[in-house]
Amino acid sequence: MALDEAILESVSSGASPPTLRLYAWNPPCLSLGYAQVSELVDLEKLQDLGWDLVRRPTGGKAILHTDELTYSVAGLIRDPLFSGGVLASYKRLSAGLMRALQDLGLDPELRVNSPDLASNGDSPVCFEVPGAYEITWAGKKLLGSAQLRRARAVLQHGSLPLEGDIARISRVLRLQDREQASRSVRQAAATVEQALGQRVSWEQVAAAVVSGFRKALDLELVEDQPSPAELVRSRELRDERYGRFEWTYR
Repeated sequence: MALDEAILESVSSGASPPTLRLYAWNPPCLSLGYAQVSELVDLEKLQDLGWDLVRRPTGGKAILHTDELTYSVAGLIRDPLFSGGVLASYKRLSAGLMRALQDLGLDPELRVNSPDLASNGDSPVCFEVPGAYEITWAGKKLLGSAQLRRARAVLQHGSLPLEGDIARISRVLRLQDREQASRSVRQAAATVEQALGQRVSWEQVAAAVVSGFRKALDLELVEDQPSPAELVRSRELRDERYGRFEWTYR
């Protein structure tokens, strides 16, 4: 999370070009939305499992990051890809993600409008509640995204579960009925493995995302590593914010 924000700052200042970042998590990590209450987290269970906890700079609900591909995109608001507000830019970026999933052999759908959330709007789990211009498969949420907009630049990042039990997140949340919550998540969300009927490696999915962004959005992408300045700033942000219990658990 610190590196995502460091890249956002670097893009905003003009020190870095618009950036697509692809990464994974080790160990598994529960992330909370910026304004989400932390009391829902079962810290003892989290520690027993050896999973981490972090708070995102973006909004939204809780996500368990494990066996997934995570993407982030940082760019300037004046760029046509990000202009017009949150939903307009969501829709444009979704084209790259949709193309990636299609190239992997899936048949994804772009949810244009948010569903009636009367039945699950109180759920603390991101993948139980599809939003506008998020991607689904067979009616189930396949990819969850969130966005942060500042004066000059935008950060959008999201989670694409690849395999495993999509309901594992229920194990580390304080829920009245954990079994029922797990069933609800499994009914509402899916992994790439479930959609394809076979496992696909992180590397294969990452290559598809890069290709999907190139094809659907007509982008020229050059592979690179975070700059030394971005790495230094990410360590500062980690020490000041993301690595601090006071920031995460509030």
